[in-house]
Amino acid sequence: MKTVKASLGLLLMGLIMSLAPLASADGGKADPYGQIEQVTADLLGVISTYAEGYPANEQAYFTALSQLMQEHVDFKYIAAQVMGPFKAQATPQQRKLFESKFRSGLIETYGRGLIGYGDEKIVLINRAELKAGQRKVSVKQEIRSNGVVYPMEYSMALSKRTGKWKAINVIINGINMRNIFRSQFVNAAQKSGGDIDSVIAGWSTES
Repeated sequence: MKTVKASLGLLLMGLIMSLAPLASADGGKADPYGQIEQVTADLLGVISTYAEGYPANEQAYFTALSQLMQEHVDFKYIAAQVMGPFKAQATPQQRKLFESKFRSGLIETYGRGLIGYGDEKIVLINRAELKAGQRKVSVKQEIRSNGVVYPMEYSMALSKRTGKWKAINVIINGINMRNIFRSQFVNAAQKSGGDIDSVIAGWSTES
């Protein structure tokens, strides 16, 4: 499962992320397929920079990873989806606090998983021309390692407000990450009698 956990880190360019626009040859914005490929390359570049000195440089690595992901990931949207029905009863302060804890937890948990990324090959398998007016698309990749293939699928939508493509979910090797974290939050909230503060305080993305 090491490769799966490494791919969960790729979730940091996936797992419901908001991708920054990239310039294309014709001056327009890059398509979502190109965005996925570019952020994958950027993330692997960060890993390469910090892998040799890890774990002594762990905090610097997390900082670099956070800076990259802060530019590309819509953690506010992700966190709201994870809170599920409890988002409606949460205060703005609680939602903001959970977003912060969710973000730092993902970066640290999956950053540790990603640092061991090795010979896996990541392949985009379904590039296609977008239709006029198309606002949703599934971007599929495969992580290939030692004869084993782990599929990843990003569900992406084009934001009307920002004009940027956003990945609103990711499914890794059949595991729906949004559903996993939402179930975790909802179950904890139900067990605590709806005490959102206690859920946030005890939140962990460690598996």
